[in-house]
Amino acid sequence: MSHLHDFVCFDMISRVDWHQFAVQEEAPLSAEELEGIKSLNDAISLQDVQEIYMPLTHLIEVYRQNYKSLSVTKGLFLHRFLQVPPFIIGISGSVAVGKSTIARLLQKLLSRTFRRLKVELITTDGFLYSTAELTKRDLIKRRGFPESYDMTKMLNFLRKVKAGQEKVSSPVYSHEIYDIVDGEKITLNRPEILIVEGINVFQLPQNQNIYVSDFFDFTIYVDAAEKMIKTWYLERFEQLLEYAKERPDNFYYRYAQWPRKKAIKEALKVWQNVNLVNLKNYILPTRSRADVILHKGLNHVIDKLYLRTC
Repeated sequence: MSHLHDFVCFDMISRVDWHQFAVQEEAPLSAEELEGIKSLNDAISLQDVQEIYMPLTHLIEVYRQNYKSLSVTKGLFLHRFLQVPPFIIGISGSVAVGKSTIARLLQKLLSRTFRRLKVELITTDGFLYSTAELTKRDLIKRRGFPESYDMTKMLNFLRKVKAGQEKVSSPVYSHEIYDIVDGEKITLNRPEILIVEGINVFQLPQNQNIYVSDFFDFTIYVDAAEKMIKTWYLERFEQLLEYAKERPDNFYYRYAQWPRKKAIKEALKVWQNVNLVNLKNYILPTRSRADVILHKGLNHVIDKLYLRTC
């Protein structure tokens, strides 16, 4: 699925070379904390934290300091004080590639490494239309595709956060019920850093003159071979069935009651007709917009990185 033109403006850096860019060797979290951060069927170790994510945290801080310096310089030019807007990090990639784990890990590392900073995290799932609304719009089979998100609401949210408004709220999406949780909100109050994670964070809204990516100051794309992502998706699906089989309120409960072969066949159908199509048509084409591409190999191990240089 690689396209050579995607990497024209990137330097490929091996895992060994990347590790040399670490400023702080020791990871500021324990193995137990790391275990609590991991998503279902994801794999990550303290060695990964030290060799991959500590250098990445340092690079993010380099970008943030430059961003802060530019804001101060603008204020000097205008002869007035300008509040430094929140630094927003976007994380994108396919379903089942491990974005959520990376987002939570970076939130923890940034908070621990730079203790004075308020670091918040949201997922774009909260801006999906509700199941009722998707049904009304005849989009229930297109959940996760660009048109299934309320992009106006997402853009307004990001605009308010970037403007430094107090108490900006976003809806909450539950993977237990596969729907927006009625009446539940996540409220942010002027974070210094906001991490936004989701499959659609680099995509271009239809009929809009502003893009979600306009609000991002540092962007990460999590990459892997198509066959590998498919394997991870199916492995995660089976683990979700195990989790749901005693939980009637869980979205996957009904699939957990099916014969396992029938359930896997249904998951393959969803992969082929929904997730793979979404990946090829809408997610992968946004990869070249990232500042850093994290490439995963077997067992979710990051084997190389691509850093934007132009």
